[in-house]
Amino acid sequence: MIRRISSSDEDQALARLPKAALNRENLRQTLALARYVGPYRGRFYAGLVTLFFSAAVGLAFPLLAGSLIDVALHPGVAALPVFGVLSLNQVAWLLVAAVTLQALGSFNSSLAFNRVGQSALADLRRDCYGRLIVLPMEYFSKHRVGELTSRMLTDIAQIEGALIDSLPQICRQSVFLLGGVTMIAMTSGRLTVVMLGTLPVLIAAAMFFGRRLRRYSQETQDQLAATNTIVEETLQAIASVKAFANEAFELGRYDRANARVLAAATGTAKWRASFVAFFIIALFGGMVIVLWYGASLLQSGGISSGELTRFVLYTTFVAGAMGQSAELFSQVQKTVGATQRVRELLREPPEMDLEKPETGIAEDGVEALSRLRGEVAFEAVDFKYPSRPELTVLHSITLAAKPGERIALVGPSGAGKSTITALLLRFYDPDSGRLLLDGQPARDYSLGWLRGQMAIVPQDVLLFGGTIGENIVYGRPGASETEVKEAARLANAHEFIATFPEGYETRIGDRGIKLSGGQRQRVAIARAILKNPAILILDEATSSLDSENERLVQNALDRLMQGRTTFIVAHRLATIRTADRIAVIEGGRMVEVGTHAELSARPAGLYRRLSALQFGPEAKAKQATGL
Repeated sequence: MIRRISSSDEDQALARLPKAALNRENLRQTLALARYVGPYRGRFYAGLVTLFFSAAVGLAFPLLAGSLIDVALHPGVAALPVFGVLSLNQVAWLLVAAVTLQALGSFNSSLAFNRVGQSALADLRRDCYGRLIVLPMEYFSKHRVGELTSRMLTDIAQIEGALIDSLPQICRQSVFLLGGVTMIAMTSGRLTVVMLGTLPVLIAAAMFFGRRLRRYSQETQDQLAATNTIVEETLQAIASVKAFANEAFELGRYDRANARVLAAATGTAKWRASFVAFFIIALFGGMVIVLWYGASLLQSGGISSGELTRFVLYTTFVAGAMGQSAELFSQVQKTVGATQRVRELLREPPEMDLEKPETGIAEDGVEALSRLRGEVAFEAVDFKYPSRPELTVLHSITLAAKPGERIALVGPSGAGKSTITALLLRFYDPDSGRLLLDGQPARDYSLGWLRGQMAIVPQDVLLFGGTIGENIVYGRPGASETEVKEAARLANAHEFIATFPEGYETRIGDRGIKLSGGQRQRVAIARAILKNPAILILDEATSSLDSENERLVQNALDRLMQGRTTFIVAHRLATIRTADRIAVIEGGRMVEVGTHAELSARPAGLYRRLSALQFGPEAKAKQATGL
C-alpha cells in the first residue's frame, strides 16, 4: 500500500533533493520542459511584463521617499526628476500611487504565473503519469515504488516551486539588484564605493556558513527520515509488535534515532545562530560605516538628507536581493536535478501508446478479430527476468491449450508457474521460443486489445479504495448498473453486497481492507465476469479461504470458466482434479503433463508425490499399493 504523503513529508523530501551542476547540458534539459509553457505563453509574457513593471515601480519608492525628506526640509526648492518642484502632499500622493501600482502589478504577475504554472504542471503531471502506466513490467522490477512516487510528487513539486515562485523571484531580485546598484551609484559615487567595500565580507560569510548549514541540515533531514521510517514500520506491523510485547524495544529504537536527530539539529542550530550573530554584526556594522560616512558628507554638505535616505533604502534593496541569491541558486540547482529525473521518465520507451486505438488487427494485417477463440500455445519458451539475467526461470516450455480447455499449472513454489501466466499476459516476452494465440504470434496483436481478451483472479486481490460498484465496473468501464449487478450475482457477491446499507456504493477502504478475503475474491470474480474474457487466469484464487468461502468462490469460478480457456495456478491439488490437463512444473521445466488420473497413476511422478503430501494417509496408502 502506498502511504499517503503529508505536507511535512513533502517538505522533507524537497529538502533532500540532490542538486545538479549548472552546466550547459543540464540547463538545456531544463529549458526543454519550457514547451509545457508554450500553450500559455501569452499569459506568461503578460506576467513577465507586469512583473518587471511592478519591480521598476518598486525602485521608485526610495527615490520618492528621499524626495519627501528633501521637500520637507527645503520646501519650494527641492525638485523631483521629471516632475520638477512639488509640494510635500504631492510627493506623498506619488508615493501612494507608486505603492498601489506596485501592488496591482505584483497581483497580476503572481496570478499570471500561478495560472500558467499550474496549467503547465497539470499537463506535465498527466504526461508523467501517462508514461508511467504504459511502461513495461521490466521497468517496475528495476525501480522502487517510492522512487517512482517521488518523481510524480517531489520532483514535480520542485519544478512547480521553481516556475511559480523561484522564476518570478529571480526576475524581481535581478531588477532590484541591477536597478539598486545603478541608483545608488547615481545618488553618491563615494558612498557607493564604501558600501560595496563591505559586500565581499557578507558574501564570503554567506558562502562559508551556507555550506556548513546545508551539510548539517541534510544530516538532520536524513536522521529525521530514519525516525519516520521506524514509525512507519512499527505502525504497519503493530500486530506483530504487540504480539511479541516489543513496545519497549520499539520505543528504545525510536529514542536512539530521535537522539541522533536532536544531535544533528543542535549542530545546525549552533551554526545558524553563529551565522545570524555574524550577519548582524557584519550587516549593521557595514550600515554603521555607511551611515557614519554619509553623516559626515551630510555635515559637510556633500549630500542632502533626502539623498542619504535614498541611498540607505536602495542599499537595503541591494542587500535583500543579494541575500536571496544563495537560496535562489540552490533552488535552481534542485530544479535542474528534478527536471533531469522527470525527463528520464518521459524518455522511457512505453510498451503501448494510450492515444492509439487498440484493435484486434494483427500488425501484418492477416486477420481482423473481434474476439480471440482462446487457443494458446507455448513453443519451446525460455525466459529470464530482465532484473535477474543470470537466472533462467523457464526452460523450453511447450504447452498447448485448445479453446475452452482448463489447464492447471502445479509444482513447488518458485517453479515458474506464475511466470508462465505473466508471459501469457505479455508482461514480458520470451527470450526464445514463441507464444501463439489463435495460431498467430502474440507479438503481432495490439497489446491493449490482447489484454482486453484476458482476465486474472489472483490470490491476493488488490481492490481500489473506491466503492464496490467502481471496483466491479473496472472490468469493463462503461457497463450499466444492471450488468454490474448481474456479474455480482454470478460471482455469488450480490448477497453480501445487498447487506451493506449503501449497497454497491459502499466504500471499501485502501486495498479493500473493509471486506473479508472471500468477499474480495468474489468482487474480483465479478469484475472478471463483467469483462467477459476469452482467456482466464486463476492464480491461487481459493488458497487462503475457509471452507464456506472456498465453496462460494469455487462455485463462482466454475461459472466464470464456462466456455473460456482457463489457466489455473494451484498448490491445493483438490481444486484442479477436474482440469482437462495438468502441467507439472519443477525448476522451470515441464516434467509431467496429463489428467489427474493419469498423473496419479505414475508411481515415481512429482504430481503423485505432491498428492501424497496433501491428501494424507489415504493417498499414501494408494501410492503404496500402486493405485
